[in-house]
Amino acid sequence: MIELGGQTPAPNLIQDVSEADFMAEVVEMSQTVPVIVDFWAPWCGPCKTLGPALEAAVTKAKGAVRMAKVNVDENQGIAGQLRVQSIPTVYAFWQGQPIDGFQGAVPPSEIDAFVARVVEAAGGAVDAGNGLDDALDAADEMLEAGAVADAAETYAAIIQEDANNARAYAGMARARLALGDADQAEAILNGAPAEISAAPEIEAVHAQIALARQAADAGPVDDLLAAVEADPDNHQARFDLAQALHANGQTAEAVDQLLDLFRRDREWNDGAAKQQLFTMFEALKPNDPVVLNGRRKLSSMIFA
Repeated sequence: MIELGGQTPAPNLIQDVSEADFMAEVVEMSQTVPVIVDFWAPWCGPCKTLGPALEAAVTKAKGAVRMAKVNVDENQGIAGQLRVQSIPTVYAFWQGQPIDGFQGAVPPSEIDAFVARVVEAAGGAVDAGNGLDDALDAADEMLEAGAVADAAETYAAIIQEDANNARAYAGMARARLALGDADQAEAILNGAPAEISAAPEIEAVHAQIALARQAADAGPVDDLLAAVEADPDNHQARFDLAQALHANGQTAEAVDQLLDLFRRDREWNDGAAKQQLFTMFEALKPNDPVVLNGRRKLSSMIFA
């Protein structure tokens, strides 16, 4: 577990990277530890805000992730290869591939959530060290075993001890979702303190709620599959098929259909395939093989 704190960062945790050492310091380094790459320029106003905030979040992770700063004015080849069209742009690399990213300046809470998501995708974890982990683990096991009421009581007790525990709020919402009450699950999340509203655990349940509501309107898998086979360019049928597959518990197959749709027409319906992929990824654990494989395939299409 990785405790957050104000300790001095490890040597070379954050460093400037050029075209000469990008392969070694980002691609090869990311084989063992995730590397966040910040594309910036001296004249970029938002970069002056984002850069220090990102460095602070990386430092708090205490070695679970590294950061590479790339000046696009001095390294236009790298920026062009990765299709960096505006700055600031941030990419996260893991095992040689970009797995996540964003453009523009974002609030500190979103930066912290981004770093936590990257660490978890690489198999790590970020822990506030509040001593309630055992209780949370027990509640999660209860929920998975179907003891929804017991799990909900445990999550509620944890919130009494730690009013800003994002994992407990997410657990409470998942318990309501397990009972088929998406509206109440959403109300629980909306009632969480603002400080944790962008936490990865909270965002994951928001995505699960969205998918649960979609599942209620999902059509028959066989009918939609037949429609896609009859006309592979029927994008709406393929999109609906992905929703139906996910509702049927076939998440990997749903992701494959959305990737195929993105490959055929990434701009269809205002980029609906990409957005739906992100929703499915957010609903799963960051290190789930479906997420890791799906993000890599999507990244390879984007950067091809």
